[in-house]
Amino acid sequence: GQNPLFPRILGHEAEGVVESVGKGVIDVQPGDHVLPIFTGECKECPHCLSEASNMCDLLRINTERGGMLHDGHTRFSKDGKPIYHFLGTSTFSKYTVVHVGQVAKINPEAPLDKVCVLSCEMSTGFGATVNVAKPKKGGFVAIFGLGAVGLAAAEGARVCEASRIIGIDLNPNRSEEAKKFGCTEFVNPKDHNKPVQE
Repeated sequence: GQNPLFPRILGHEAEGVVESVGKGVIDVQPGDHVLPIFTGECKECPHCLSEASNMCDLLRINTERGGMLHDGHTRFSKDGKPIYHFLGTSTFSKYTVVHVGQVAKINPEAPLDKVCVLSCEMSTGFGATVNVAKPKKGGFVAIFGLGAVGLAAAEGARVCEASRIIGIDLNPNRSEEAKKFGCTEFVNPKDHNKPVQE
């Protein structure tokens, strides 16, 4: 159902250093270390002001938007022809242009070669657990899929003090890694003759 808008620069996870800022931008300055975030926050709409949602009215996920919000035009081109933006971040590029609400300032001592997973994978899994699922202390949690998002969800369940955190994945090699992130049990559905929920 998405509009196939091409050519465009894809990518939504990254880290970087602010090179320059537009007129009126005060939240970040050149030299700041940042993570681009494709679900941005304007900090003014009802969703941004609510603790229950981060689906900003202005900067919510929009796969069809190919330019900047204030004028609709792209900031990328080749040979005079436009190359469109993707998710407001376009991180598969050495340089990108984003709305100020689509970057999060980070500690400049954080290693840039390792923090890019915080711009999506870690924040998605951890945030879904801590802010949405909100497991009770001593509760049980099951996590289906132990990639980066699933492992972050396990870490969120551990922070919430769930007593039983069941990691479920088809890859047996993820068992040990799952324990490091808080899983108390590991289940591979291929090892059982009945549905995993049983």
